[in-house]
Amino acid sequence: MENFVWLVPFFPLISFLLIGLMGKNGSKNLVGVLASGSVFASFVVSVGLFLGQLHAEQGTTVTLFQWIKADNFVVNFSFLIDPLSSLFLLVITGVGFLIHLYSTSYMHDEDAAGYARFFAYLNLFVFFMLLLVLGDNYLVMFVGWEGVGLCSYLLIGFWFKNVEYSNAAKKAFVVNRIGDLGYLLGIFLIFVTFGSVTYSEVFSKISPLSDSTVVTAIALLLFVGAIGKSAQIPLYTWLPDAMAGPTPVSALIHAATMVTAGIYMIARSNAIYSLSPTAQAVVAGVGIFTALVAASIGLFQNDIKKVLAYSTVSQLGLMFVALGVGAYTAAVFHVLTHAFFKALLFLGAGSVIHAMGGEQDIRNMGGLNKFLPVTYTTFFIGTLAISGVPPFAGFFSKDEILAAAFEHQPVLWLLGMLVSAMTCFYMFRLFFLTFYGSFRGTHEQKHHLHESPAAMTAPLIILAALSIAGGFLGFPHALGEALGIHHGLAHFLAPVLNEAAPHATLSSELLLMSAAVAMVGVLILVAYMAYVKNKLLPAAEGAPMSSGQKLIYNKYYIDEFYDKLITKPLNALGEIFSEIIDPKILDGTVNGMGKIVKWCSVRAKHVQTGNLGFYVFAMVAGVIVIFILNWLF
Repeated sequence: MENFVWLVPFFPLISFLLIGLMGKNGSKNLVGVLASGSVFASFVVSVGLFLGQLHAEQGTTVTLFQWIKADNFVVNFSFLIDPLSSLFLLVITGVGFLIHLYSTSYMHDEDAAGYARFFAYLNLFVFFMLLLVLGDNYLVMFVGWEGVGLCSYLLIGFWFKNVEYSNAAKKAFVVNRIGDLGYLLGIFLIFVTFGSVTYSEVFSKISPLSDSTVVTAIALLLFVGAIGKSAQIPLYTWLPDAMAGPTPVSALIHAATMVTAGIYMIARSNAIYSLSPTAQAVVAGVGIFTALVAASIGLFQNDIKKVLAYSTVSQLGLMFVALGVGAYTAAVFHVLTHAFFKALLFLGAGSVIHAMGGEQDIRNMGGLNKFLPVTYTTFFIGTLAISGVPPFAGFFSKDEILAAAFEHQPVLWLLGMLVSAMTCFYMFRLFFLTFYGSFRGTHEQKHHLHESPAAMTAPLIILAALSIAGGFLGFPHALGEALGIHHGLAHFLAPVLNEAAPHATLSSELLLMSAAVAMVGVLILVAYMAYVKNKLLPAAEGAPMSSGQKLIYNKYYIDEFYDKLITKPLNALGEIFSEIIDPKILDGTVNGMGKIVKWCSVRAKHVQTGNLGFYVFAMVAGVIVIFILNWLF
């Protein structure tokens, strides 16, 4: 089966080419079938590869061709099939297929050209993400890494005639380039240090005897790339603005592709990070700080997609905490469950927006449970999952991260609990304001309220089922041992992930889970009393706020800070170059040389008189001058 691994990225790539060539001439039905069918075909092959890894003793490398050869440096275009890559293949193609299916209905009002362009980009996005996780070396990963950055730009700015959306796409592209530079420097340092960029060769050469300073430098440079792709402080600001793209794009970016790239890269490089406590501390520190900041911002957001965007940034922060404490399996586990419930929540939000005629402000919603029963039920399941209510998927993965954080550093656990508390509250705030109470929209919006078509609700139902059952793939370690139940995911990933975090004891595990469940229960009740019982509504736009509320509502003015500290000075420097350096110094130098030559030639041309006597005289004078100079020197 491993020899057919090339088909996994091939199907979306060929679909991208076909749809791109057809353009507006292809029917929407044909485009939808090609786009969705290609990802489903990749999913089928991915299932076969995953099943093949269940009992495999080691991963398999499939070399397609020799890519780069320079002296002793050889890089093959090769794919690595092992438990980690096969699991990510299932997430990318499985969730990706559901998002494609959903999109066939959600994007149906686009004209033929826009519809084809959207699905061509979407297929290309999936292709590059598959390349990223399949590569057996850092250079193939880098191709996928840059590819998903390109596709995010294309899809976030899909409605490029809207200047605000176009600016959001450019922001995502530029911010990611900053992170990508760090990642690229990390690859250079890996090659200089180990003479290779292939995982197997690099990881076999690295050891506790390796230069710790160099290992830490490699780990931190790679982490800079992860900060950009996975939207961590200080490079997180692009992700909330990425909501400018169509909702299915948001679901794909947040659940199955781009933002998981940083988590995958560090998990894949666990052999490097496990040898650098300094780098791990930085990863965990950045992760928990990002999680806290993003979760607090989510408390005051009123755009249904922005709330979910900040929740993604926060959940990614928790994943980095897990990576930073050496709990690599817990991080990957949360990637898996997060893919289920975050795709569900974004697609559910899309169903709400579809029913509301494009409205995204939850202050103008309310009472939608009567009109959107399937969306309401599935969104409720997604909210329970992300809030960590047992036995939904998020409970198992989030609490495994919190348990690992507690064993590593109780302060990290306490801060993680605070993040979980805020997540639970703002998600139920979103849920109650959207689906409960009286309808607060316009009469026309209420008149057009209806449940989404089957192509949109079917993926919601499947994702809801996965959000319920997905957590049982990773049953709590100590409790599982007491009950004779293995942590299936940890066992599956053991050949790849060098698990460094100690597991909590049974008593600690039960105590931590009980504390988390009690906290969640109280916060759900508080949110219910505030937004359902007492019918509390968020302040209207422009209403007076306390200084603290205003600070958080305006996202700590971080974008404004970047604008003043970086954007405006760079723009001012650009104006100096544009108005002074370029025209007056650079162009002035070049044009000045031309003017000097012209001035000299105008005067020199008078020497050419055409008078033969003058020429003889000039020749004799020249010979005399030469003799004199020769005699003198």
